[in-house]
Amino acid sequence: MKKILIILSLFLVPNLAEAHNPGQSYLYFSTYEDRIDGDVQAKAQEWNAVLGTNLPKNFTKEDLEAILPQIHEYIRDNLTVRSELGEHPITFVNYDVLNEEGSLGTFSRILFRLDNVTTIPENLEVTYDLFFESDDDHRALLLQAYNWKAGIIDNESVHSAIFSPGSTTQELDLSKATTWNGFISMVKMGIWHIWIGIDHIFFLLALALPAVVTRLPNRKSITEILSQWTGVEKFKPAFWYLVKVVTFFTIAHSITLSLAALGVINLNARIVESIIALSIALAALHNIVPIFKQREWLIAFGFGLFHGFGFAGVLADKGLSGEYMALTLFGFNFGVEVGQLLIILLFFPVLFFMRKTKVYSYSVVIASAALILLSLIWTYERFFDVNIPLRAITGL
Repeated sequence: MKKILIILSLFLVPNLAEAHNPGQSYLYFSTYEDRIDGDVQAKAQEWNAVLGTNLPKNFTKEDLEAILPQIHEYIRDNLTVRSELGEHPITFVNYDVLNEEGSLGTFSRILFRLDNVTTIPENLEVTYDLFFESDDDHRALLLQAYNWKAGIIDNESVHSAIFSPGSTTQELDLSKATTWNGFISMVKMGIWHIWIGIDHIFFLLALALPAVVTRLPNRKSITEILSQWTGVEKFKPAFWYLVKVVTFFTIAHSITLSLAALGVINLNARIVESIIALSIALAALHNIVPIFKQREWLIAFGFGLFHGFGFAGVLADKGLSGEYMALTLFGFNFGVEVGQLLIILLFFPVLFFMRKTKVYSYSVVIASAALILLSLIWTYERFFDVNIPLRAITGL
């Protein structure tokens, strides 16, 4: 019955998504190798109602600091965390403000750490009795923001339990946390990132376009360039050559991702993103005017080094640093490779089927030219931190 109620609650209570909701406060827990951190988030109206303060709706960090001792005392009196290890007193470590879009105003973030965590317990028994005395309709959501072993990274949307005036004690299950779950979550993150990374996909597309055709020698004029391609005869050699090219890309970005994640090398993000955009142009230009004949793997490897620094920014944004880093890097890189291979498996048969048509040979050049134009626009935008509206280019 309890499981049924939890499932129903996921549908009946609004999901956080990327924003907060009115009439709610939030309790986050982040579980690391040797500690558990927490975070209480609430609006000004909640604090004013229970503390008798006059915190403005859109308050600043300085405004919050003025009433911080009262907030700390109130949380200590109304938030209790226990486990099989005993009670876990709260030590406050920091505070911040979170500006939400729309009419909700600013949320406070009161950050704390649980004491008496000698090992990570299997369950937390959490009693949350904040704000209910002033608002019977108030609800608080309990969330795991981070738990590597449970496969939870940077979670802001999926809640584990709901606190209400009649249900102020809930359990947070940490027993399902395993190294395998964490590794699988990293693989999924790598796959998902390559699928949503349009610049990485375009780079792969630029490399894949000529994989099913061979270039005729000594083509210099525009007419000759447009007719320089002839379709390959066999599927398998062309497919495995493209897999080799993609694998060199993975090897390269694995090297720099590891160096950046471990703090050995750090490059300016603006420069890195600009070079990633420029890599598409060079790969596409190679399709029109050969730079490395039958050595596309050199392009993949060379620019893959910079793509790795870009991937490192993704892990940093997710708060992944230090903990289980070897498995994190291996899982993420493996996921990127799997994501790339799935893309190839999806598109390569189509390319092979079309390879001997005149449309395809012309399409290689036309598509490459389009990729060059697009990547140069991206390079300019990223390097100079500007936005070029598409209608300004297309006239639409």
